[in-house]
Amino acid sequence: MNPALRAQAQTQAQAQTGADALSGGFADPSVQSARAFRAALQAMSRPGSLVTMQGASPPAPLSVAAGVLMLTLADATTPVHLAGGLDCPLLRDWVTFHCGAPLVAAQDATLALGTWPDLQPVTRFSIGTAAYPDRAATLIVEVPQLLAQGVVLTGPGIRDRAALNLPDPVVFSANHALFPLGFDTFLTCEDRLAGLPRSTKIGGL
Repeated sequence: MNPALRAQAQTQAQAQTGADALSGGFADPSVQSARAFRAALQAMSRPGSLVTMQGASPPAPLSVAAGVLMLTLADATTPVHLAGGLDCPLLRDWVTFHCGAPLVAAQDATLALGTWPDLQPVTRFSIGTAAYPDRAATLIVEVPQLLAQGVVLTGPGIRDRAALNLPDPVVFSANHALFPLGFDTFLTCEDRLAGLPRSTKIGGL
């Protein structure tokens, strides 16, 4: 390609990336963020239940549910870690513009976003301290499929039992064993999410 044409194409691509980073947020932040926060709270307080998230159109490859969670939970005081394929210029710009959140290494993150393989090893993330267990990280895990079936869950917020198709039950069981320390997790797929707090026991493990 002619150098001048290549430079023009690169400039156009950069301009499009910039435009994409500015779009896709909440149209009515005060109303939509409050609605999304209630939905996220419902998911975390009722482990195993599937909740639909709406109100944002984040750029690919981020799901709607994960994008809405980021807009709801992240702000200038929330260190965010983007893992693997989600650590790309477009998503970095989108998170920075819409949330104002600083992007940090895994061990410094309050909120981490990625697929389960890309978030490994999860031992990098904060599990809080005995004095401040609330300082643990929250993981937003993008999964290819999210179903209320599979591994049995019991614990606070669950009547009798619930179930989720967890990506790695053994790791989540080990995380529960650290309670009251340990990370909390949201599983996201398309416009759906499920919450899995560290207080949830993973059945049979």
